[in-house]
Amino acid sequence: MGNPFELGGTLALVTGGGTGLGLGIARSIVNAGGKVVLTGRREETLRSACAGLGPDSAFVVHDVDRRETISELVREVEERFGPIGILVNNAGNHLKRSVEETDDESFAKVLSTHVQGGFALARETAKRMVPRGSGSILFVGSMAAIMGIPRVVAYSAAKTAVGGMARALASELSPHGIRVNTIVPGWIESEMTRKAFEGDPERARKILSRTPAGRFGSPEDIGHAVVYLSSPAAGFVTGIDLRVDGGAGIGF
Repeated sequence: MGNPFELGGTLALVTGGGTGLGLGIARSIVNAGGKVVLTGRREETLRSACAGLGPDSAFVVHDVDRRETISELVREVEERFGPIGILVNNAGNHLKRSVEETDDESFAKVLSTHVQGGFALARETAKRMVPRGSGSILFVGSMAAIMGIPRVVAYSAAKTAVGGMARALASELSPHGIRVNTIVPGWIESEMTRKAFEGDPERARKILSRTPAGRFGSPEDIGHAVVYLSSPAAGFVTGIDLRVDGGAGIGF
């Protein structure tokens, strides 16, 4: 038996894969012997990401909010690059507003991207995975679905729904050999977090004070979790929420 943590050429579709978490996830997949197709809205960003990832990567420009095109996206990826063995639903949006400032349209847009877009991708990919009898579908969750965080009510609602949806999908698809799991990142070092903490060192201090590991995570920390959950090593793991948070979820 080979290394059960290797991906052996399995193709992964990673949404929002050009930067941040998505790029870290893609890099980890390639390093574990897999292949990746990245999607996102910005062609140059995706092209640059693939240049860094090497020959086992490719990209397709796509907006997950255009749900009517998702079936065509999955068809195109499989026709051009081969069967999708791993789906990583990473694409998302954010809304930081007080309750009073959160209007219905903005609230609905956040849910549309994370919940409806993620579901449509899972559904269309599962249609092809079921006849093959194997596959791994992963959702990227959030600490906002575990603890109360002010000014992110729409994002919290969306990520909470994602966790429940993933468990429902796991119960239905696992008998067909398709495992469905959610990865819950803690606070991860990225350009977005750096900008968020600019001029607000107290916020960073507060986060680190309740993170027992005493540091922010890296995108590759999440990528390694993706590799594990998608590999043969996790062949009996489905329907879980895997926290990769440095202990923030239990920090005091």
